[in-house]
Amino acid sequence: MVISRRKAISLSGSTLAGLTITSSVLQPGNLKAQGGPPSGKAGQQPFPDKLEEQTMRQGFPVELPLLADGSAPEHNRKEAGAIDGRLMWKTSDRKTPANINPDYRQMAIRVETRGLAKLRGTMRFGDLQKLPEVTHTFLMQCGAAEPRGIVTWTGVSFADFTSMLELRPGVHYCRFTAADGAYVDEDITTLQHKQVMLAWLMNGDPIPADHGAPLRLVIPFRYGNRSIKGITDMLFATPGLPPPA
Repeated sequence: MVISRRKAISLSGSTLAGLTITSSVLQPGNLKAQGGPPSGKAGQQPFPDKLEEQTMRQGFPVELPLLADGSAPEHNRKEAGAIDGRLMWKTSDRKTPANINPDYRQMAIRVETRGLAKLRGTMRFGDLQKLPEVTHTFLMQCGAAEPRGIVTWTGVSFADFTSMLELRPGVHYCRFTAADGAYVDEDITTLQHKQVMLAWLMNGDPIPADHGAPLRLVIPFRYGNRSIKGITDMLFATPGLPPPA
């Protein structure tokens, strides 16, 4: 692009710079196709710039057997046993975090309610002992065929726990953070379902570190990744939560 000296003087510096860049870049030999977002890691196919058919994943997710009302069937305790299959943590080596203390009697879990409940602070096992103890036997099923297993969990009802906190009705959900930094957000309506638990015993024994000691969330009518292991933090809030620190 060519402009006169008089015209150049009348233009601002930023405008002139923009014209200069535009004129140099927008030449036929300098144009490059803008194909949408980057393709990601080397070897990956570029993300399609239109809707197109794809190969459906086979065998995933597996069917989660639920009752007609959407709840999980209760199993006989005689059926309870191990959870079979590889356990996945979000650590760099996918192994159980080294910072887990498996002794549930020494749990120290941060509970932040941001002025939306009567209580906040560090929850100890003694706080949970004040609540009615419950025991249920449910299937723990991943979205894949494994891990899976029928387990007897002992702990407290999450609804009883929120009653102890005296949550206000305006609280919408809770964010749970685990020892490996993973987190899940669950709405309060789901969490207050009668089957949802905070558990510290698995088949009558303390939950092993591999399976989520010292305290695990149990939501039997959802896939196992929602029953987050090794809880370290709970944050109750209304919509608009920030990313975990």
